[in-house]
Amino acid sequence: MKIFYEVGTSFYFLMVRIASLWNSKAKLFVQGRNDSWNILKGFNAEGKEVFWFHCASLGEFEQARPLIEKLKDANDCKIVITFFSPSGYEIRKKYDRADSILYLPRDSVKNAKKFLNIVNPSKIFFIKYEFWANYLVEANKKLIPTYLVSGVFRKNQVFFKWYGGFMREILNSFDTLFLQDENSKILLNGINISSVVTGDTRYDRVMQNAEKVKRFPVIEKFIDNSKTLVVGSCWIEDESIVFPILNELTTEKIIIAPHEIDESHLLNIEKSLQKKVLRYSVIESTENVNDYEVLLIDNIGILMHLYQYADVAYIGGAFAKGLHNILEPASFGVPVIFGNKYSKFPEAYQFIDAKIGFSINDSNEFSKVYSKLLSKNMTNKVSQFMNSQKGASEKIMSEIF
Repeated sequence: MKIFYEVGTSFYFLMVRIASLWNSKAKLFVQGRNDSWNILKGFNAEGKEVFWFHCASLGEFEQARPLIEKLKDANDCKIVITFFSPSGYEIRKKYDRADSILYLPRDSVKNAKKFLNIVNPSKIFFIKYEFWANYLVEANKKLIPTYLVSGVFRKNQVFFKWYGGFMREILNSFDTLFLQDENSKILLNGINISSVVTGDTRYDRVMQNAEKVKRFPVIEKFIDNSKTLVVGSCWIEDESIVFPILNELTTEKIIIAPHEIDESHLLNIEKSLQKKVLRYSVIESTENVNDYEVLLIDNIGILMHLYQYADVAYIGGAFAKGLHNILEPASFGVPVIFGNKYSKFPEAYQFIDAKIGFSINDSNEFSKVYSKLLSKNMTNKVSQFMNSQKGASEKIMSEIF
């Protein structure tokens, strides 16, 4: 199995290198790794403890962030963060609580040894789905405590297959696996691997963010005390389900923040909606903003703040490439609607069980669920659930230190 792992990772990086000739994201992936060793040349621990966090992308970084900030606040230490994907690195490469941020060099024995010798971490944190075998094995050889944070396991993963022996050995390289849910623990128990259920650290993060929310007086003027639906991170697949119902709404205000904000997509949204649509980029210079029915967000970075104005939120991705962040609207006490492809997202199951999240299959179901939610006040119920999920970061810290 090890030889298949080595061949597979080498082939993947080769394919990305070829794709970089025309694909901008792949180009960032390759160029970023070319710079990694130069970034590390300037790294100096200055005699301090070093904690290394590895995140696949932005979502995993948000899971790591509460731990990073607790460590920084409690210790005179150095933080090194590595990313696998450009969508994480390019957005957080200037994060000020870290001392070094870079792409993780390709997983090989040589690179793992070189990286660990330079960084010399006292503890290592891999987030959620990251299982880079050579790095984990070499860290284990150097007796560096290594932890999986907010891990999630599913029965179709290689660890639980008859041919997954090598990857099961890799799991044993972790000192402790901190998991999001009991189902993951049951799966690991079945292959004789111990773990601890601590919950999802993202709950800590989003609840912290909600306390620092930024107000937008001009958006409040647009809403004008009306009931408000926020459609966050929607894809074309979501829009085909949701927009026909939006065109039927008469009294509510609607805020739409699409996942892709290229001009052609924004124009298609405007054409699809039989309503008065105002783009956020011109809201400050527009008179009588409360006369408009739809606010179309054509920038990046404010979506989390918009959920404070929602009575109901629809979160996209679960009819497309993967459910987006449903924790953010819930951190403001807002019930959430989403599509039907959420099997990789434990929080979706938790929301459904708690009756604060609702999966739909089509436009008709969206209309029924939305109408029912709009007639209720679910703020207390949602907030109570979110508060009950806090504390994963504290649990992990108490286990480690």
